[in-house]
Amino acid sequence: MQTTLSEASRQLPRAEEAESILRSCVHCGFCNATCPTYQLLGDELDGPRGRIYLIKQVLEGNEITRKTQLHLDRCLTCRNCETTCPSGVDYHNLLDIGRAVVDAAVARPLDQRLLREGLRGVVPNPGLFKALIGSGQVFRALLPGGLRGKLPRHVVSAKPRPTMQHARQVLMLEGCVQPSLSPNTNAATARVLDRLGISVIPAREAGCCGAVDYHLDAQAAGLDRARRNIDAWWPGIENGVEAIVQTASGCGAFIKDYGHLLRADPAYADKAHKVSALARDLVEVLREEPLERLALHSDQRLAFHCPCTLQHAQKLGGAVEALLIRLGFNLTVVPDSHLCCGSAGTYSITQPVLSRQLRDNKLNALENGHPDVIATANIGCQSHLDGAGRTPVRHWIELVEDAMSSPDTGATR
Repeated sequence: MQTTLSEASRQLPRAEEAESILRSCVHCGFCNATCPTYQLLGDELDGPRGRIYLIKQVLEGNEITRKTQLHLDRCLTCRNCETTCPSGVDYHNLLDIGRAVVDAAVARPLDQRLLREGLRGVVPNPGLFKALIGSGQVFRALLPGGLRGKLPRHVVSAKPRPTMQHARQVLMLEGCVQPSLSPNTNAATARVLDRLGISVIPAREAGCCGAVDYHLDAQAAGLDRARRNIDAWWPGIENGVEAIVQTASGCGAFIKDYGHLLRADPAYADKAHKVSALARDLVEVLREEPLERLALHSDQRLAFHCPCTLQHAQKLGGAVEALLIRLGFNLTVVPDSHLCCGSAGTYSITQPVLSRQLRDNKLNALENGHPDVIATANIGCQSHLDGAGRTPVRHWIELVEDAMSSPDTGATR
């Protein structure tokens, strides 16, 4: 696509990157065929091609309006379009650049500003988030339906983690909301890895991956969180850890982008590149291991929801499914498995109507094969889908650990 950036746009830190991405788009429209919001709304400006055109106009110096901001806000950043695009357009980075310019030029209404600042204040803060979840559970019956749906239906308490005893060691991001919404997920991960001869090194100083701030009009704050995590992990990296494991694919996708996002930072560019190179979704670690050691047995029928951040951002579509089949699980067929569930970080709160439509469509597809339980690989998707009150939704590693610890295996809980 022919592009001529305005003089002001040429002064942006990522101007050259934006221009290169715009020029790579041939405007074919294949992306619209797999865009969730375009399928729901049928508006060209609510599909990737239209949003790219809007960003092009912005960077060429045309007027920036609230309407421009609205269409960019509606994007889930699911990156399905990147999987579909025959030209390899780096859409999500262009969207980040465009959103930053638009948000700097267009003041949001007060209610939106308060909502976004509130989310940024609460979600990345594990202690505060846990306190609010606890209060919500106490007063659950008094809450409106929309808020009740954000509370976990059933919290599996974290079982004890094994002591460090193996020469093979990995770091693991604990996350910001997962310790409250699904506290046993990381504990189950540590126990499964321990069975395979891998110990998890705690790094409590590492906090939120930075994605929440970065995608809520505060890119600088998100990158500061990335730097703090790099500092927290660096001693372990220097001591030779094999990987930095993530059990939430949304966090993993963002951490794998640290190297790109901090490449112009002289103090952190090399370290960020190293962190991104070591970042592994849990499935990337387990699929290389001798899984027969786990001796699993399970009769449950599973439907696996592959999060967008796993299949489109990390290009690991089918990886968890293959691992679960290898372990003996009975997986159902899920139609349109490439489509987003509508969680998308805080999207379910900032765009609740569209998010609920996408969630209900996704659940209909997931329940098509009448599964006993739905498994997923991202805490945001897990909470969002389970909040509908239909088929239970859990992280896949907990189901693996349950089967590993069942009486049939002779293992003890």
